[in-house]
Amino acid sequence: MEDRLQVGVIASTHGVRGEVKVFPTTDDVRRFKKLKEVMTDTGNGVETLEIEGVKFFKQFAILKFRGIDNIDDVMRYKGNALFVSRENAVKLKKDEYFIADLIGLQVVDEEEQEIGVLKDVMETGANDVYVIDHVSGKELLLPAIKECVLCVDLEAGFVRVHVLEGLLD
Repeated sequence: MEDRLQVGVIASTHGVRGEVKVFPTTDDVRRFKKLKEVMTDTGNGVETLEIEGVKFFKQFAILKFRGIDNIDDVMRYKGNALFVSRENAVKLKKDEYFIADLIGLQVVDEEEQEIGVLKDVMETGANDVYVIDHVSGKELLLPAIKECVLCVDLEAGFVRVHVLEGLLD
């Protein structure tokens, strides 16, 4: 499991006073109101940025970092991903998982036969869809619903699933 989780990407600067426009990669953009700091990889190591202010504009969060007060200082962060430590991550409910923890898990069926590797999770609105690199070389799209996802065991590194009839055709 990763110790850092991505919450957004700095899309561009916003104004001339050091604010940035952040495209959220978290389910709830409003969670930025509760964050005190984020981390970013500058290429020279990980830097912690203290959040001084948060506003919202369309689908973006507008962040102001403490000590960064003009556009020239904030330009170097443009395009960078923003992360939080696992301790500062949103608390999950029962049967909820971080996508970063699911990617790379082995996928097996009810008889423990290997189906493939979970490579991505698509968020569709109604339910998530697991994108699985099937052992046949094809891609399997499996709805992440109780009828299909029988067990997720992060510690053992696998997901047990039931593949509905017709999904492998």
